Formats: sequence, structure tokens, C-alpha cells
Amino acid sequence: MRTIDLCLLGFGNAGRAFARLLLDKHGDIAARYGADVRVTAIATGRHGALAEPGGVDLAAALETIEGGGSFPGGQSALEIAQSAAYDVLIEATPLNIRTGQPAIDHIRAALTRGRHAVTANKGPVAWAWHELQELARENGVHLFCETTVMDGTPVFNLADRTLPLAEVTEVSGILNSTTNFILERLAAGEEYDAILAEGQRLGFVEADPAMDIDGYDAAAKITALLNVLMDARMTPDRVDRTGIGAVTIEDIRAAAERGRVIKLLCRGWRENGAVRASVKPVEVPRGDLLATIGATSSVVSITTDLMGKLSVVEHDPLIQQTGYGIFSDVLRVVEATGP
Repeated sequence: MRTIDLCLLGFGNAGRAFARLLLDKHGDIAARYGADVRVTAIATGRHGALAEPGGVDLAAALETIEGGGSFPGGQSALEIAQSAAYDVLIEATPLNIRTGQPAIDHIRAALTRGRHAVTANKGPVAWAWHELQELARENGVHLFCETTVMDGTPVFNLADRTLPLAEVTEVSGILNSTTNFILERLAAGEEYDAILAEGQRLGFVEADPAMDIDGYDAAAKITALLNVLMDARMTPDRVDRTGIGAVTIEDIRAAAERGRVIKLLCRGWRENGAVRASVKPVEVPRGDLLATIGATSSVVSITTDLMGKLSVVEHDPLIQQTGYGIFSDVLRVVEATGP
């Protein structure tokens, strides 16, 4: 049986959810793919690092971190990416939405070494996708990114695996759960501060929600979609971006009187040979699919020349879905490198 070694950069909620899936499905992977998939290195931001060429005791690693402990190593994520023994790098460090760094450098280090990479971090896809894909091709390795936009929902894999020779001409959707939640609760008559407090209690609204409210997260997500699905070669700063900060309860009530709801819509399309993108609040008729996307759910619609418009909805995801997105990409690497 072949062995495939993983290097996990970042061991937060998503990384740990993936680790649990790997532990749970280890035997199934071996039976189906003939591969022993194991973790040989873990790097964290504040809790040290592990590098065990013979394989990390993943259950013990989870117990250590969830018990408030730390790993003994002091290497940085970049040092681990540059020197550890592994076949696949998993980039799950915190997002820098304004530059994509240092995650870009982590992936660049892996690809340069001829190692495959899976990213749960949208920064590299939004800021450096074309460069990284070229680097992967030059070194004969794979770079996958399913987790970056809609957790584990198969968007990129759907297009890649089931729409051969179909050209994507437009992408749109509701991609930021925080703003969707806020707009829905405002429409229900709740106070803004109370809505934020509830979202923070539930764990999906950040202590500083500005990146969501101002549309930066949505801009990074639509950029990632366009770079992968339409070869846009764009960056988030080129998105025409308006957040929901200026939307008032009066706006929401006026829209309701017209039979509409306000949603933060992401959209990318081709115009005069170039790909353009926008993020802005729009009024949506109540009978439209977009109007039904509530709470923390998301939707992405892909318009193609051969299959028309397809929509995929993710209903109220939990952290397990994010872990599964990483897991499914790792399985793609396992499958692609099989005997």
C-alpha cells in the first residue's frame, strides 16, 4: 500500500475538522484508494509545530490543542512548508484578505518543491491563482481549492468534473453568510447590535465584522470564483464593491413594500473581452431563488454556453462542511496520483 503524507498549516477549527474526518475515514480511504494517508507535519500560529516523518499521532495532537496545550516545535508555517517531509500541503492558516500573504508563500514553497497543495484559504486564489497554477503545472503537481468559497460545497469540482468544454460566461451568488444573516434579521425588526451579538455567540460573526459588512470577504470570494472558473486573472481590489453599511431599516421596509428583499449580491461577467465583477446590495423579487437564501446559507449560480444556468445552494453549513472540502480535495490528489 502506498503512503501519502500531509503537511497541515493551521490547526484551527477547519484544520481540526479535517483531522477528525481523516481519522474517521482512514480505513475507508485505504480500502478504496489503496493509500495510507497520514499527517507528518502540523504548524500552528500560536501553539507550536510538529514534524514527524513517520506520522503524527493525530488523535493525540487534537487532544493537545483542544486541551489548551502546545506542540514542542518552534518552526514557522513557512519553515515547515520549506523543509518538512510531505507529499501534499494543506494551507489552512488565517486569511489576510488584503494581500493573500503569507499563505501565497506557503503554497509557492510547496509547489516549488514538487509537492501538491490544497488550500482552504481564499487569499492565494483571489490574489495569485494564475501564478500558482502555472507553478503547479511546471512542477507536475496539483493545486485544489474547493473549500475557499462555499465550504465543502462542490463548486469548482462541479465545473471541472461535470462540465467538459462548457465555457463559463457569468458567475453570481450570495456568498457572505454574515451579511445575509444581518439583512435577514434587520428585515425581521431586530436591532443591529443585538444581531451582531447573536451572530458572534453562534460563532460565524467575527469580533470585528467590518471585512464582511464592507464587502471585502464577498469581493475575495467572487474573485476566487472568477479566477478559477473564467481565468479572470483579477484581484479583489478590482471588484466594484459596496457593502451593506449604508443599508437602513427604512431601505429594507421600502423594498418589502415593493415585494422585494435586499441581498448582498456578488456577480462576475464578461464585457468587451474582459471579466468584470461587482459586490453590492440589490433588491430581489420575493419569488426569486436569491430571496429564499436565508440565515447562514449561500448560493452560487454558474452560467455556461452549453448548459445554461446552474445553481448550487449550501444550507446552513457547520464546520464539518469546511473540513470536508479539504478532505475531498485531498482525495482528488490521492485519486490523481494513484497506481
